[in-house]
Amino acid sequence: MTKPEVMLWQVLRQRPRGLKFRRQHPVGPYVADFYCASARLIIEVEGWVHDTERAMNDTHRFKFLVENGYRVLRISAKRILADVVGTAEAIVARADSPLHHPSDGPPPRAGEEG
Repeated sequence: MTKPEVMLWQVLRQRPRGLKFRRQHPVGPYVADFYCASARLIIEVEGWVHDTERAMNDTHRFKFLVENGYRVLRISAKRILADVVGTAEAIVARADSPLHHPSDGPPPRAGEEG
């Protein structure tokens, strides 16, 4: 794990708001940096390598994850280094906000939005 990943793991492993996070979690042919199963949320720490040779692979990876019902949150390593606690709070807030609220009924079908 990189330094930003270690820093973030030190906060997420404390189960903020009761959410359990896993690190280096396998998802299909990929390994997520962090994963919260209850929210189906994958957290990817983005460093300089994501801007270079792995950009195309990241595109395929992101598409696979989204098509399989996962939410993906990309966090820059710089953000973690600057404010690990605030970054973790933002991750937890995202995990606490589902994409769909079951009490609102089923989501609209394609073409029926708004």
